[in-house]
This record gives sequence, C-alpha cells and structure tokens, in this order.
Amino acid sequence: MMKNSLLIKTWLLIIVLLMIGCSHEQDSKESRLSLMKTTQPAPVKIREQQNRSISKQVKNEVLQNEAIYDAAVIEGDKKVLVAYKVKHFYRFKMKKIEKNLQKQLNHQFPNKKFIVSSDYKIFLESVRLKEAITDQTISQKEAKKRFNEIIKLTDEIT
Repeated sequence: MMKNSLLIKTWLLIIVLLMIGCSHEQDSKESRLSLMKTTQPAPVKIREQQNRSISKQVKNEVLQNEAIYDAAVIEGDKKVLVAYKVKHFYRFKMKKIEKNLQKQLNHQFPNKKFIVSSDYKIFLESVRLKEAITDQTISQKEAKKRFNEIIKLTDEIT
C-alpha cells in the first residue's frame, strides 16, 4: 500500500514537471534557432525619421569580418546596436574583435554612437525586438523602451 502511494506521487510529480516544462513562452522559429545556425536578421530602424538609414551598410560592414558569421543591427535615433556571433575558431580573440569592430564602425560612421556586443543574450534580445517590430506587435514607443533596455543590458554585462 505504501509503495503504491509513493509510486502514484512520483508519477504525479513527473507529470506536473513535464507540464510546467512544456508551457514556456513560445519564441519564433528565428529566435529559437539563432543559437544553432545563422539567422541573418534584417537590420531594424527605431527612429522617427526613416530617411538615410545606415543599418544595412553597418550590417554589411560587420559581416565582412572573417571572424563573424551572423549579426543583428538595430538603429535608434543616435545609437546603433550591433550584436554579432563569432565563429568558434575565433572565440579566444573576442575582445580584440570587438575592439577592432568598434573602432572600424566609429571611423566609418562618425555621426553615430555604436554599442557592439558579442554576447548571445544581447543577440537574442535584438532578434526578438526585430521580430516584434516586423510583426507589428509592439508600438514605436515600446520598441524604443526595449531598445534602451537592451543597451542597459550591454552595460551591465561588461
């Protein structure tokens, strides 16, 4: 009798844990697969003025680096967030890559302030923000707020 009760409680616990594990927030296909493969999210602008966008130029410039295989670019009013993924072979040189990329972007686009990060969490949040903007599930004001939160996150990580 005691064994049956323990067995039933164990199965109940397993079922509850499975239900909790399966009920997490569903991300889009692009953000779920971004760790395993190249997603190449399109650059996004969070600006009032949509003219003279440099985000596509920035993305092309970043992807010319042989150590980088994926990049997400989000352009705000004055700041541009560049999150990228480094090829496995170059992981020991990540600080040097980040420093050189920051220097290169500041030189080519002197009128913008660049926030450059190789942190995967920043990359993932950038992709999620891009998806929310593309799907129009987020307002312009909320997008700016999330953009600023991601920038604060980069400051906390460093």
